[in-house]
Amino acid sequence: MAAFLRFRFLGVVLFHALFLSLFPAAVAAPGAARVRFEVRPDPALESTNLSGRLVLVFARTNSPEPIEQIGEPSWNGPFLAGVDTLGLSQRRPAQVLDGATTFPGASLADLPPGRWWVQAVLMTNRDLRLLDAPGNLVSQPELLDVDPRRAETRKFTLSRALPPESLPPDTDRVKHLRFPSPSLTAFHGRPMFLRASVVLPRTFNSEPTRRYPLVVDIGGFGSRHDRFDRALREGSKLRGELDASDTPQMILLALDGAGPSGDPYQINSDNHGPYGDALIRELIPHVEHAFRGIGQPWARFTTGGSTGGWVSFALQVLYPDFFGGCWSGFPDGVDFRAHQLVDIYRDTNAFVNVAGFERPSARTLLGDTKFTIRFEVALENVLGDGGSYANGGGQWGSWNAVYGPRGSNGRALPLWDPRSGRIDPKVAETWQRYDLRLQLERNWATLGPKLRGKIHIWVGEADEYFLNNAVHLLDDFLRKTDPPAEAEIRYGPGKGHGWNPESFVERLKRMQAVVDAGAPKQTAASRDDYFRNRFLHGGTCPHCKGGR
Repeated sequence: MAAFLRFRFLGVVLFHALFLSLFPAAVAAPGAARVRFEVRPDPALESTNLSGRLVLVFARTNSPEPIEQIGEPSWNGPFLAGVDTLGLSQRRPAQVLDGATTFPGASLADLPPGRWWVQAVLMTNRDLRLLDAPGNLVSQPELLDVDPRRAETRKFTLSRALPPESLPPDTDRVKHLRFPSPSLTAFHGRPMFLRASVVLPRTFNSEPTRRYPLVVDIGGFGSRHDRFDRALREGSKLRGELDASDTPQMILLALDGAGPSGDPYQINSDNHGPYGDALIRELIPHVEHAFRGIGQPWARFTTGGSTGGWVSFALQVLYPDFFGGCWSGFPDGVDFRAHQLVDIYRDTNAFVNVAGFERPSARTLLGDTKFTIRFEVALENVLGDGGSYANGGGQWGSWNAVYGPRGSNGRALPLWDPRSGRIDPKVAETWQRYDLRLQLERNWATLGPKLRGKIHIWVGEADEYFLNNAVHLLDDFLRKTDPPAEAEIRYGPGKGHGWNPESFVERLKRMQAVVDAGAPKQTAASRDDYFRNRFLHGGTCPHCKGGR
């Protein structure tokens, strides 16, 4: 039998060698691409900023445009190629050659020959790390026959800049803000803004002296601030629920999930800057003054899911005296011993586990792998400056920009190597500042009394991104704290990412119970003022000196 297997193996090798000698182009070796792509700006655009990350998108259809088809990593999605550019001009076009960072293939040689809709985008917007950010330059999609093995040059023109930023029109219930931030402006050295939307309670206009609690709402990864526009259109389910007579009347502040290096997670960081202080010291006081907020900690809450789950919990932990409670669903990793499936302190590689198997990044409810961490990071590498996910604005890149240190080149230092996945233990150590379970454990003597009864977290036990693992680690700690945490952590057996044990309105009712219980604990003046606002609709804002 062994002799037969050796003979069979030898036969396979000889056949393979003969096949390659007769058809050398049938198998593309790495680095074998001969095609060249050149990208120039339209002469009318040469006076604009022409430096940034350039991405070529190859899509099978043009509906929507290729750059709008980039989503979750998939073998069936667009093929991407990215390079850095500096000072692009007619005389100095960008060259996209073999050696460009690509996805899903390892090089341009892996681009399947055939007909592709091709579009180029140059990301020039320094404030919003988005392919469709205002001011980015794009080419018109072109249908081309492309063969990476054919020696030819294909030329593209960046013919238009995406429209400048403009806020959606206000409605009777939703007001949009582009709020200038002094602290972020000082950090970045250029004018910086916080984008947000304010959802007004049903009685806001009919009861002009009434004041309201504030709920800070944070969406999932990359959610924009205008997400309530559609949700609150006339006749929508949510509007009907918020307008019900028994629904608590509160101001909703929707934050924006776009920043210079991806989602800023609404906290202070080395790379994004002081987003947390800008929110707490600038935006929220402005909103409470302009839209008649009560302006007291017992009348401020945070809530959100996924990214919003982590942010809402982090804001409560980092600013324990400012908020009266967090309602945080399926949060991103609240314990970095379970950063999805990676223990950043003990593991040596993010892409493979100790047994050498590829780590999933997402799973189906039935447990099948949707895509691996290596595969997802490869997509983000295309979008990131220097070919690194750490500066690309995707999910893993946003975590790096928020949690990690800033390198000497001004870019976020990656937790692990973009291509090998090897973890840098020195960078992992700096992440401890944002390990929420670790910070609670180290500072519980101070934080514990301030957070007692304020923490409400829920997660599905079959969360697609394995976020339930970190919640269990947090739960293990909170169950043993002294003083007691009195935290509420709920699990959904068999439930996936996005599971909620109660409706949004039910959540508001529980917040209102905190308001009603908290108000009498204030000074007599504050207590009387609150109940006048709630029941008699009179008085002045306890937060603002002589304000509305």
